[in-house]
This record gives sequence, structure tokens and C-alpha cells, in this order.
Amino acid sequence: MQWQSIILQKQNGVGLIQLNRPQALNALNSQLISEINLALDELEKDREIGCIVLAGSEKAFAAGADIKEMAELNFPDIYYDDFFNLADRIAQRRKPLIAAVSGYALGGGCELALMCDFIYCADNAKFGLPEVTLGVIPGIGGTQRLTLAIGKAKAMEMCLTARQMAAEEAEQSGLVARIFPKATLLEETLAAAEKIAEKSLTATMMIKESINRAFEVSLAEGLRFERRTFHSIFATLDQKEGMQAFVEKRQAIFKNQ
Repeated sequence: MQWQSIILQKQNGVGLIQLNRPQALNALNSQLISEINLALDELEKDREIGCIVLAGSEKAFAAGADIKEMAELNFPDIYYDDFFNLADRIAQRRKPLIAAVSGYALGGGCELALMCDFIYCADNAKFGLPEVTLGVIPGIGGTQRLTLAIGKAKAMEMCLTARQMAAEEAEQSGLVARIFPKATLLEETLAAAEKIAEKSLTATMMIKESINRAFEVSLAEGLRFERRTFHSIFATLDQKEGMQAFVEKRQAIFKNQ
């Protein structure tokens, strides 16, 4: 496929999707979201891919949604078309998904990063949800996922005042997992992704599903789900290989079986 808004690469079991609208600081529009989903469809089906990285440029992960595309829209049209509904599919992917955020992650860009399983950021990263300055609200999960990530007080402040959060505060608040110099961010993110891709894909997908379940159900139900999932993985060959390799003091070779 000829990509217009992204660059797709595969290496060492990792799928790398780079947003590629430099003239618009990778602002999200319908085409970009569609291409991200098409690339994710391809990577989800590829049994050789064990982890996916979503990245932008050093200057901007994504500096918001494309306002030019939205400015003239009206309620009946966007309601009927369920505008940006495709964005929800990004968060529903089953394979581990890491965001590598350098520079601006604002509005839809911040929401896109929040759809990933965790975020690595550069020391120049800026996160924010400035939709209120445009007379609108976050529309692809910002009020929900940001609150789950950093709590009500900071999420409310950021959404109501449009204040941007720098990298150090983002790490301290639990928004990002780790900070790296911008020159090494992508390298470090790919290295982590490769470590994940080396593991049993069944196990990593089950871990992702189990952790996400913690945000959706009671503790008792979450523990029950985790226990049954743990039981079920003993039906896989990867479990046998992983434990046998440990006993034999060697590196496990997982085959996703």
C-alpha cells in the first residue's frame, strides 16, 4: 500500500508506525487515522510482530487534530458519521502498543498517545488538551483516559485551563513510563519493544488484557479473570518452553504456540 500520512517499518519482531504529516506537525485528520488503523490491521495479522511502536517526529508527536478539517462541520453531520469513531479502534488492539512521544502531544495527539499501552517520552515532550480554547472538549478519550492516568485534579486542571505538562511532571504524575533524551528516544523505545517481542505473544497479549481489565471491573472480578487467564496459559507450548528453559538455565525460544 502507498502510505500518504505514515511510514510503516518492520524489524526484529517490531512494527514501527511513524506519523508523517510534517507540514501540519502530524495533526490528526481522517486520512491519518485511517492509515494508522490500516497499518495496525496489517501488524495485528502478522504473527512475526510481537510489539508495535507509534512515533512522530522530534518536533511533534502530533500537535492536535486538524482544525481546518473540522472548522466547518456541523452537529448533524459529525453525529451521523460518528466523527473520529475510527480512533477508538486504535485503543482496542490486542498486541502491546507503545507511544514514543517527542515534542508536542496536544489535543488529539495527546489522546492518541493515551490510547497506547504505555508512553515513553523525550525530555522535550509537552502534553496538553487545549480544546477548551477552541470552544470544544476533548473528543477521542481525553477526559476519560487522562483522568485514569493522572487522577481527577490534574486532569480537570489541564482540560479546563489548557495548561501543558512537561516531561518531568508527566513522569511524576504517571502519564509516562520513562523519559529519554530526544536523540535516543526512538532507539530506546524500539529496544524495549524488541524485548517484548521476544516473549510469548500469547502471554504478552494476556497481560495487556488483564491489566486493562483492572480499569473496567471490580477487584474481585479482575482477580478472577487474571486467575482463569493464568490457568489457561498452561495449555500453550510457550508455557512449557518457558518453564523448561528456566529449569535448564537457558534462554527460552518462544514460538507463539
